[in-house]
Parts: sequence; structure tokens; C-alpha cells
Amino acid sequence: MGTFDPFVEQKVSLLTTYRRDGTPVRTPVDVVVVDGRAYFRTFDASWKAKRLAHTEKVEIAPGKEATGPAVSCRARPLEGAEIVPVRRALGAKHRIRQGLLVPAFHRMKHYTTLYYELVPQAAGASA
Repeated sequence: MGTFDPFVEQKVSLLTTYRRDGTPVRTPVDVVVVDGRAYFRTFDASWKAKRLAHTEKVEIAPGKEATGPAVSCRARPLEGAEIVPVRRALGAKHRIRQGLLVPAFHRMKHYTTLYYELVPQAAGASA
């Protein structure tokens, strides 16, 4: 069983990012799994993106209310051609929200869309 198997069919997942003082902040996100790897997106002006700019350590749990065990990860920003299949997969899995509404909102607000890969961390590893 793959690390991200619980997220393949899951509509919403709970992402935990961390403030500079180490306080966890939980945010629901849409996660897509492509070839066993998990991804999500946000926009540059979001608090989540600001937290990720200073620490890439995150946890992801299936469900809006963490219905399963969390996976410790590192959020790796994607660039260039890496983004295309992730954008398509998000749009295919969440047709209305991620396929139409989120991209339109980002364009309307002149936000830069940021994409991240969730890279699993070994138990006890630090990001």
C-alpha cells in the first residue's frame, strides 16, 4: 500500500502547516495523487503560502476533520513543466472547484498560483 493511497479518492484533506513559533495551523485542501505522489495548490498571498515560505514541514491527513492518520511531509514547490500534469489532475478530480472556480478566482485577483508536492518524511526526520 502506498503512502498516499488514502488520498486518491478523498475529496478534501487536512493540511497542517506551522507558524514561526511552531504553532500548527490546519487548513482543508484539495489533494491529488499522480503516480503515487501527492500534490496541492494555493495562491501566493495566502497565509498557508507564507507559512510554507519559512518552513516546508507539513502534515497531511485524509478528510476535512482528519478521518485517518496524518503523514509527515515536506512541501516541495513545483516549477515549470512539473505544474502542467498536476493542474490537469486537480481539474479532473475536482471539476468545478479546481477545474473552474479556483483558477478563475486566482486570475481575477491577479494571484500567482503555487503548486506543491508532498514528499513523505521518515519518522523522526526533520524538514
